[in-house]
Amino acid sequence: MSDRYTSFVNSPMGQTIAKNLGLPQPVSLDRYTLGDALVSGTVLVGQAAGGSAVSAIASLLKSANVSAATLADTDLEAELSKSSVKVTNVAADTSDKFKAVVFDATGIEEAADLVSVYEFFHAIARKIEASGRVVIIGSTPELCGVKKRTAQRALLGFIKAVGKEFKKGITANLIYLEDGADKNLESTLRFFISERSTYVSGQDVRISKTIANKVDDWTKPLAGKAIVVTGAARGIGASIAEILSRDGAHVICLDIPPAQEDLNQVAAKIGGSALPCDITADDAGERIAEAAKAHGGLHAIVHNAGVTRDKTLANMDDKRWNMVMNINLISQEKVNAYLLENNVIGKNGRIICVSSISGIAGNMGQTNYAMSKAGVIGMVEGMQGELKNGITINAVAPGFIETEMTAAIPFAIREAGRRMNSMSQGGEPVDVAEAIGWFASPASSGVKGNVVRVCGQSLIGA
Repeated sequence: MSDRYTSFVNSPMGQTIAKNLGLPQPVSLDRYTLGDALVSGTVLVGQAAGGSAVSAIASLLKSANVSAATLADTDLEAELSKSSVKVTNVAADTSDKFKAVVFDATGIEEAADLVSVYEFFHAIARKIEASGRVVIIGSTPELCGVKKRTAQRALLGFIKAVGKEFKKGITANLIYLEDGADKNLESTLRFFISERSTYVSGQDVRISKTIANKVDDWTKPLAGKAIVVTGAARGIGASIAEILSRDGAHVICLDIPPAQEDLNQVAAKIGGSALPCDITADDAGERIAEAAKAHGGLHAIVHNAGVTRDKTLANMDDKRWNMVMNINLISQEKVNAYLLENNVIGKNGRIICVSSISGIAGNMGQTNYAMSKAGVIGMVEGMQGELKNGITINAVAPGFIETEMTAAIPFAIREAGRRMNSMSQGGEPVDVAEAIGWFASPASSGVKGNVVRVCGQSLIGA
């Protein structure tokens, strides 16, 4: 659905009116298309004393052929240059602009060290281009001693504030590394500095130490992989299928039999397979396994299928309650159990779930939906420590996404949902799909047990 307000305020007349009246001024957000450079500009790199992530940052910049800059830091310039990164050392009062900023904060040991974050970002706060990216890399707080844990946890408050303050479509996110996990950084850092993460802001992601899996072609990281996407006939599910196919996967598109015509169209468009199936059926797991056999097994399943049946609790009948719980949560548990018990998901496979900010914050008239989506988060948190053979589980939690479902929301509530975030606009289905593509990558082996909001840093549940 088109957002007429955003179109209007990006016109000359609309810009003037919005500025004079103090109205939200959402910018047109940059989004990735196949063939785009990883970063359409220079990446500014900074570091607190004792940081350990610069070599991993340099490796990414070199492999992606991205130009870098440092801020009056000849030692950091030399360290990056050792990896053959194209780097320029600029003065603190530079007039240069940067498309992305990456700051290594892993060396921050106590609260007094946080001043290095202030000093660096204070100098460049006005030097980030529209739709730019701010990424801080820290150390996983829960694995640190008290003083370091305090300082590293403080980074999250800073990044959330930056995401709300810098505006112009600039995102700000935090990557926490377990000691020794720097080899697993590339997939996540690529996502957060690129236009794939345009509607993800104010998030913290934890990367664990595990065996790093190599990707030979970053334009097709899923080449040769088979992935099931449930609820694929339309909306977010169709976009997920399209993005995973773009990234090289053969996508098995699953949806209920009444949606088969739309399902067939989606599968045909991307060269995938259509699997008409009720995900709540007792044999759903068996049917998925059978469909995967033709493609050499299953790399991942994306649990996107979901419904809403809204009513206040006092007025909700058991049919509405049970339908939402069965589709949104119980079916995922059953299918996961079957696929894992029967070794359908291969080594280094992926289970990816779709939760919602309603599962984080709750919502009026959605006790059933909020409970089901909160249950998805619980499932991710519970399973991540039990999975073996390199299999990971993660979830996205979308906010206001422009779909047929949100188009049916009453006007005033719809407009509030669109504007109550740092981007002052709704997201697109592709924004959810890009995050799922990152989770699905073989190189994301250290990313497990994370729930990442795709909500433009919504105020709801923040």
